[in-house]
Amino acid sequence: MNPFDWRTVLLAKHAQHVVLIHFPIALFIAAVALDLLGVWTKREDLAAAGYFNVSLAALSLFPAILTGLVAWQWQLEGHRLKGLLLWHLLAASCSALIIWASWWMHYQARRGRRRPAHGWRVSLELAGVLVVALTGHLGGFLSGVNTNL
Repeated sequence: MNPFDWRTVLLAKHAQHVVLIHFPIALFIAAVALDLLGVWTKREDLAAAGYFNVSLAALSLFPAILTGLVAWQWQLEGHRLKGLLLWHLLAASCSALIIWASWWMHYQARRGRRRPAHGWRVSLELAGVLVVALTGHLGGFLSGVNTNL
């Protein structure tokens, strides 16, 4: 197997999901850190950076979710999910909803449509970091990364 062969890269059964999922994870965690710093220091530039990071995280979820569903279809041929894979899907769904909700709260606050509810938003974002970590942990077991603990 040649690691530089385009067929190896593009046609691996789940490799795309494993690679793409790191973008929304990193962007969301960075967004939460920047938002916390922005709220704590009352610096608008940090809050703006947090908004742009959470926006990119919300956008990058689409290919990550799509490749996860494709991997499920290719590897399990669409069979019913159970066990760890079902828990991973449920946690991923919760993670996606929290990331999109966080983006929506940022978007509404930046457009001046609503008073910034920093307490609710920060609470949701911190819960989101925990759910994203749980999702990644379960995904690590599915990919074989966490099997030798």
